[in-house]
Amino acid sequence: MQWNLRIRAAERGIWKSAQMRRMLADAGLEISAGKMSSWWAGTPATLKLDDLDVLCSVLECTPTDLMSPEPEKVAARRPSTTATVNGDETRSGMVPPVVTPRFGPPRSEPPL
Repeated sequence: MQWNLRIRAAERGIWKSAQMRRMLADAGLEISAGKMSSWWAGTPATLKLDDLDVLCSVLECTPTDLMSPEPEKVAARRPSTTATVNGDETRSGMVPPVVTPRFGPPRSEPPL
């Protein structure tokens, strides 16, 4: 996901993270300076839905305004789709082990 907090904030005339943090506090969301810094400087690793709700309220936007999907990054994370082993295609790209049957008497007999 592309995080667009700074762009949305700039559209509302908010240029500093401290100003954004004060506005969030006024709306009932008290966050640490470190958390605000991580939101402001880059994409947050996690974000509570309640926090997202307050952010959208303060910035007068929707979650889709703050986050944009990046399908090319998702595609880059996928493993290769097919591989060929002995003429058979596998979906995961992993090569299945070769299993050869053993002939002769079984190792143990079932109980009678």
